[in-house]
Amino acid sequence: MNGKKVVILHSQVGEDSPKDEQDVLVQADEVSKSLAELGYQPVTVPFSLDIDKNIRTLKKMDPLFVFNLVETVEGNGQLIHLAPALLDHLGLPYTGNSQEAIFVTSNKALSKKLLSAAGVASPPWLGDGNPRDAAALGAGRYLLKSVWEHASNWFDDSSLVQVGGAAELGALLEKKNRSGHGRFYAESYIDGREFNLALLTGEFLPAAEIQFVEFPDNKLRIVDFRAKWEEESFEYTHTPRTFDFPAADQPLLAELRSIARRCWDFFNLRGYARVDFRVDNHNRPWVLEINTNPCLSPDGGFHAAAERNGLSFSKTVERIVNDCLSGKE
Repeated sequence: MNGKKVVILHSQVGEDSPKDEQDVLVQADEVSKSLAELGYQPVTVPFSLDIDKNIRTLKKMDPLFVFNLVETVEGNGQLIHLAPALLDHLGLPYTGNSQEAIFVTSNKALSKKLLSAAGVASPPWLGDGNPRDAAALGAGRYLLKSVWEHASNWFDDSSLVQVGGAAELGALLEKKNRSGHGRFYAESYIDGREFNLALLTGEFLPAAEIQFVEFPDNKLRIVDFRAKWEEESFEYTHTPRTFDFPAADQPLLAELRSIARRCWDFFNLRGYARVDFRVDNHNRPWVLEINTNPCLSPDGGFHAAAERNGLSFSKTVERIVNDCLSGKE
């Protein structure tokens, strides 16, 4: 290994890439600054489908470890596990979660099956390999969600459907799957509150709630692309994050932490992760997603939770790195 040299591996993006993909460059820059402060010699490397080039570059640099920020490959979230798989092949230590954990949580349909096996509730759904729930799905509102991609890649006007039953829902899902934009599944829309719980090296950061302020009754309460990236939009300005909760919410927050811990243990997570929840009008939590490679941008939710816990960006990076290096011993 080459002393203190480390590689920051990130998704390869271009000038025409959407905002959510370009954000990885912001993360890489901030992580690079923090690693330099910690005494390392960071070098950023884009990850592409040119596997031979990736191998030559990494072998030449021979880093102490790799800080893995790869979220997509060639803009495709289905390939997110290729980076850690290659790093495992090369025997290079890397930050964050294993290729296995990243694969099974990034495939939302597979993740939902595994959550069920773990005794964790996720919203009822219809999709490939899930005939059991189909008969139980009744009239209501559903989201047609990509099996692999984040909402920024799949959410549009055709993503929310109102149906009279499973047969109608199945027909709409089949039509969506013929659109040429990958595989989709239908998930029951849970009306209620939205929370996320971040974990850093297995320790909880403060729980956050995304509030939907002054949303009209006919507007879907969902954190979509506009809410995340279009700063002038209604969705962006009316979905603030809060870490402050009344005493009455403490039992609910304790339940969310218990569920998030179960997810962390069941999926054998490491480094850092985030569990996203909806809580329905009966105060029942449902896990929407386990994000095993959450955004580390300074204006993102993970850093906001870490900062709330008194951790600077560099301290957060240091915790992630120490967790990675402890696995070498």
